[in-house]
Amino acid sequence: MAKRSVAEKYIADVLAGRILTSKLVRLEIERHVRDLKDGAARGLIFDRKAAQHVIDFFPLYLLHTEGEYCDQPFVLLPFQQAQLWILYGWKWKATGYRRFKFAYNEIGRGNGKSAFASGLCIYELKFFGEPGAQVYSASTDKKTAKLVFDTADLMVKKSEWLSERILCSRDNLSIAGTASKFEPCASEDMNLMGLRPSFVVLDELHAHRTSGVWDVFVTAMGKRRNPLLFAITNSGYDRHSVCWNQREYSTKVLLGIIEDDTWFAWICGLDDGDDWEDERNWIKANPALGFLVRIEDMRSQAAKAKADPSALNSFLRFRLSVWTSSHSAWMPMDKWDLCATEVDRLALRGRRCFGGLDLSTTIDISAFVLVFPPEGDDKQWYVIPYFFLPEEAIESRSKRDRVPYDVWARQGLFTLTPGDVIDYDFIRSQVNELAAEYEIKEIAYDPYNAQQLVTQLTGDGFEMVVLRQGFLSLNAPTKRLMELVLTGVLAHGGNPVLRWMASNVMVAIDAAGCIKPDKAASREKIDGIAALVDALARAIVAPAAPKRKHAFLIA
Repeated sequence: MAKRSVAEKYIADVLAGRILTSKLVRLEIERHVRDLKDGAARGLIFDRKAAQHVIDFFPLYLLHTEGEYCDQPFVLLPFQQAQLWILYGWKWKATGYRRFKFAYNEIGRGNGKSAFASGLCIYELKFFGEPGAQVYSASTDKKTAKLVFDTADLMVKKSEWLSERILCSRDNLSIAGTASKFEPCASEDMNLMGLRPSFVVLDELHAHRTSGVWDVFVTAMGKRRNPLLFAITNSGYDRHSVCWNQREYSTKVLLGIIEDDTWFAWICGLDDGDDWEDERNWIKANPALGFLVRIEDMRSQAAKAKADPSALNSFLRFRLSVWTSSHSAWMPMDKWDLCATEVDRLALRGRRCFGGLDLSTTIDISAFVLVFPPEGDDKQWYVIPYFFLPEEAIESRSKRDRVPYDVWARQGLFTLTPGDVIDYDFIRSQVNELAAEYEIKEIAYDPYNAQQLVTQLTGDGFEMVVLRQGFLSLNAPTKRLMELVLTGVLAHGGNPVLRWMASNVMVAIDAAGCIKPDKAASREKIDGIAALVDALARAIVAPAAPKRKHAFLIA
């Protein structure tokens, strides 16, 4: 009887409950054990030597390329060995070809999936035995596709044995005297249709906006008898994406709803109903916990996520492999309310500040917000907001929207302009009046609806800075606003309108974890917060104010 391998022990420990995994990983393992009993009836055979061959390849030929294990032999962790044991061990008895043509691998960030895939690419290029192997690492862009390739390239160069047998050139690894090669490619490349892939790593599948790259390679694989497409990914948020579709298909295969002997899936992550704060569950998304993933880092990020809803979404997605919404409720209002420090406007006279201008359609709320960065020993960030509404129909609008616009207007929290549309001249006048009190360095603005007023304010001598409303422009100031609130150094004076808007904010999150306020998704108006973020965008990149020799007041 053959000695039990590390992979087999891991499989046995999962089934016995000694190792905790996600429900879907356990289903893949149960499927494997079931097939050992009845797979022969479907023409399947399990080849222990083939399974162990790929596992042994890693420490024999590869070294880690970074981190604390750099230059040490690449010994696969037990969960990685279990994956390859199942994925490479199963074959079709009649042909000897591999059983699985597709593999979907979803796991938390930091668990070594890219280096794992890099090693597999080298194995498929040199050791799998496919004549004229064509191996590709693919993604939506060349930079991402090269992540797996560049690591493989470095692995080859670190190995004297491999470097003598594999030729390394720019964006190409090849075997001399054969047609075998390994290259990175992306959807931006124009020649994907002519490929004959034997092995493909599709990296960061959750970031693919369309199924284009997937479809091209699935079609091209038909030119080979023994191909494998290996998709690696974090969880995502878009339930209309190619990644979600493959995940859903994987789930149905594992649940037995769909019978597909060519499909392998290893899906790590929290299960429905799991408490994300319970550290015992974290290993479900992070089977490398204690090795590649440090528990201290997880605890630190979890602590931040408890206080910051936008950080929670990122923590769930990237570290716990939970599919989230692209939008999340954002501002913790208990922390916001702790920042209701009174703003002494007289004390701020003559002090430099930055404006943010968010103009609505002419029938809705417009906002202008001033942000005063810290100066000297004063570490507070002061915020003074101004809001504008057309006067006509404010009573009926208050009843319709169930928002006390009328009360706030009587309290002087809105500037009401005559008629049923906003007169932007009132906003222009307000800005010029404020410039007589404060040193307004710049005014950042959303270009939507703003051109006429921006032209006028530029003529008045203001430095107007357009701020596009994308993730690139808004990620840093949005995150900085949350940081200022959580650390208690924002002083907004408890303005009720701004508070209401803060409670409405939802943020959009992109594939890279960048955030920005999302007006379309927010529960109600957020114009004041949008203007505040715009102002912060300029304030946080401005050089520190020089120390004043003399303080002064403008009467």
